[in-house]
Amino acid sequence: MMKAAEIIGEKLAVITDREKPALPEGWALVKIHTAPMCAEYKSFLQGHVSSCLGHEAAGEVVETASGSNIAVGSRVVVMPQYPCGRCQLCITGDFIHCEHSFPYSAPTMAQYIAKPSWLLLPIPDQLSYDEASLACCALGPSHGAFSTMGVDAFSTVLITGLGPVGLGAIVTAKYRGARVIAVESNEYRIDLAKRLGADEIIDPRQEDAVNQIKSLTDGQGPDFGLDCSGAVAAHRLLIDAVRRKGSIAFVGECHAETPIRISQDLLRKGIRLIGSWHYNLREYPQLIKLIQSSPQAKQLITHTFPMSRIQEAFEVSASGRSGKILLHPWGDR
Repeated sequence: MMKAAEIIGEKLAVITDREKPALPEGWALVKIHTAPMCAEYKSFLQGHVSSCLGHEAAGEVVETASGSNIAVGSRVVVMPQYPCGRCQLCITGDFIHCEHSFPYSAPTMAQYIAKPSWLLLPIPDQLSYDEASLACCALGPSHGAFSTMGVDAFSTVLITGLGPVGLGAIVTAKYRGARVIAVESNEYRIDLAKRLGADEIIDPRQEDAVNQIKSLTDGQGPDFGLDCSGAVAAHRLLIDAVRRKGSIAFVGECHAETPIRISQDLLRKGIRLIGSWHYNLREYPQLIKLIQSSPQAKQLITHTFPMSRIQEAFEVSASGRSGKILLHPWGDR
């Protein structure tokens, strides 16, 4: 048996017992030591009942099935999803876009998880499980997006939405040497963003926000934009603010329709709009180097909780007064 977190009603989360997962051929069982929290607080607030919480983890391989390519005792970061491992996208490292994923899902807010062994990436001895877990959603989305767009020390980046992913984007942008203009109205997150290295922060509620952003870039606009909010208003702000021939990547989930004017927004400005969900597996060593080298990366972690305090952890997550929150499924650490 193992313990796992569940949402059972509006603003109500509990710990339950369930069976440990079985291992198909080529899979491994990971004892989860760190389970980061992401956007699950939205279900918590809305009362969406769920027994499958979390998609990020770091832990130790404790059992393997035949055909597995990893050893018991290995310390690993657990990649998200259950891709096929055989299609061209999986083979080239872009597994997150696999069209043939297994019809299987499992929580990471649990004591154990079963995964195809090729989705378990090694943690260097110098890194703790907590630090290594930042290689999932804390730093992964922005790392992948900035790699795709080519953000470097000559770039100015506009980041909208300073939740944990947006705050992580500040860290990855500054590590690349870029100048960062961030957009946020939450005072807690503004303060944390400044400590993480944001150069300028703009309040999106101000009517002249776009003009303020452009005034910081000699009237041209930032070279790159990254939306971590999933808000339609942020999408428009990015499209209006970035310079001509600039690029914008979207990593925040959004199921609403964003109005885009093909001629005015794309043809005349020549900007690129990019969907970016995760990062290519070949970029994992670079991301690990970032975590090892950047003192700001560790500052992303603002709260840790034993999973037994899941109700309190969700309340903090939903408050908007946190960076990255980490759960420890095996008690206080």
